[in-house]
Amino acid sequence: MMTHMSRSAQPSHDGEFEFWRNHATISLQPVAAPSILGLFGYAAATFVVATNLAGWYGNVTTQTFLFPFAAMLGGLAQFLAGMWAYRARDGLATAMHGIWGAFWLSYGLLYLLIAIGVLVQPTPFVALGFWFAALAAITWSGTVAALAENIGLALVLGTLAAGATCLAVGQIANISPWRTAGAYILIASAVIGWYTATAMMLEGTFRRVILPIGKVRGPNVPGREPRQVIQFMEGEPGIKVGQ
Repeated sequence: MMTHMSRSAQPSHDGEFEFWRNHATISLQPVAAPSILGLFGYAAATFVVATNLAGWYGNVTTQTFLFPFAAMLGGLAQFLAGMWAYRARDGLATAMHGIWGAFWLSYGLLYLLIAIGVLVQPTPFVALGFWFAALAAITWSGTVAALAENIGLALVLGTLAAGATCLAVGQIANISPWRTAGAYILIASAVIGWYTATAMMLEGTFRRVILPIGKVRGPNVPGREPRQVIQFMEGEPGIKVGQ
């Protein structure tokens, strides 16, 4: 025999919703644009390391002095930016800063081990070439996604992906001109990254576009207020905290 629960005995979903709505608070937590930090860290580390790879300065021992800078600015700063980008619901920045931040941390650790004699750097450095191959594939994907955001970011990632591709070929096949070409492309990427981060920082402080970066959505004319602010005045809304 089937029995039916009376309507009055069934739990009231409306009442439950009303209860939680009346016992919840909305808190605003400040979230700056994480990519400002991430791009500055990337630009600094990439420029310093890439100019060394291009032969602008240094010798065979210079990498020993570069790895702390690369690990902290390119690694830690970028990785933190990636985690804050996750908090800001920016999937593209989370992926790119997280992946490249992890790479620079690994790069710093690698050359630390070489510097203290635990590892011997091989020639050619084929394993490092495969590092760059994997990073290039991921970064090319990010470049396509960045086309929906702004041209500046797409150029940063596009040149980064191209530079990583050249370094991958140069390391795996031991072709010096490919490594040099990759270094120069990375220098260009670092400069574009510095420009893009500066433009984002100025927009966040002046509350209007100062340097254009080719935004897909919103005005991109210097002096105009952006349609979508690069960071909220009061923080990021919508964080529910139960009492």
